[in-house]
Amino acid sequence: MTTGWIIGFSIGGALVVVVVALVVPILVLARSIGRAAPLIDDELKKAERDTASLAGLRTTIDHAEVIVAGLRRGRARLGG
Repeated sequence: MTTGWIIGFSIGGALVVVVVALVVPILVLARSIGRAAPLIDDELKKAERDTASLAGLRTTIDHAEVIVAGLRRGRARLGG
């Protein structure tokens, strides 16, 4: 084996070590996220269930505005 081969194998080995050192933390983080994902999904579904009734809030506000407008008209007619 010549010096060129030894240098080449050394550089190649160093590159493999660097790549592994960069990829392993990413894989650990991905595994952590994967474990937390079902819990996060369950909490989001719970929040959706808990806030579903807010969808009718616009209708309630519209009806309240109509009622308040009617009360204002009645008050104005009574001179108040």
